[in-house]
Amino acid sequence: MADPHIQAEWGKFSHLFMREEIPAKTVLLGEGEIARKVYFIEKGCLRLSFNKDGKDITFQFFFEGEGVSSAESFRYNQPSLYAIESLEPCVVHTLTKKDYFGIMEASPLIREALEEQTLQRLLYVEKLFLSRIKNSPEERYRELLEQRPEILQRVPQHYIASFLGVTSVSLSRIRNRR
Repeated sequence: MADPHIQAEWGKFSHLFMREEIPAKTVLLGEGEIARKVYFIEKGCLRLSFNKDGKDITFQFFFEGEGVSSAESFRYNQPSLYAIESLEPCVVHTLTKKDYFGIMEASPLIREALEEQTLQRLLYVEKLFLSRIKNSPEERYRELLEQRPEILQRVPQHYIASFLGVTSVSLSRIRNRR
């Protein structure tokens, strides 16, 4: 449950947000583009992916209540290392870079909350990275089942397979062993 003080603080800036309804399978940010917005998800699922030798690789999913952007692109005007795409029909609230950094400057409470979210995301990515190195696909699937079951319930199998670093056929075998 979100902190009511932070929710009230965000409310002071609600006029800066643009509400957008996004169809499924919509690319919000293309790989190599400059990120101009940050997305806060009210409803739906977004995935982060990149192209490796013509193969689409999924590496992260975001759901309701989460915010996402291509951090290095948004912050430093560098080409995004990945794409952001909707997997379901989504409702997102967007902030421009100017408004995002304006809020950060105007509200120490929000800045602190966003810094904590950034740290949590870094820790998640660190665990994901280590899991990719240390664990078998079966162990990664079990971790996903335990830690993020909503991914298995809502995301198409081929994206889950890509996320786990296996083929769809291998994912079927792993699931059938359970």
